[in-house]
Amino acid sequence: MKSRGDGMDLGIDPLVAAAVLACTAITDAAYVLFTAAVAARRRIGAANWSGIWYLLSAFAVISYTQHAIYVLFAAAGSWLGAFASVTWLRRSP
Repeated sequence: MKSRGDGMDLGIDPLVAAAVLACTAITDAAYVLFTAAVAARRRIGAANWSGIWYLLSAFAVISYTQHAIYVLFAAAGSWLGAFASVTWLRRSP
């Protein structure tokens, strides 16, 4: 436990940062695919993507609550996941 006068430790684990970024990218992609399945009224697809979405988000939440700096990697991963999945959806027939 830190004493009152200590500043915030900004040291990060690069592997955890990369895992949080990747996991949130995949999580956001799953959310976009979930939303597309709901819009298309595909019940099983929506249910499957919803379950995947929650499983993936658990890792990111647990990881970045251990250290606040990981929120930045989560945000970057979220942006990348949404961008990639919408790009993929636009190319699908």
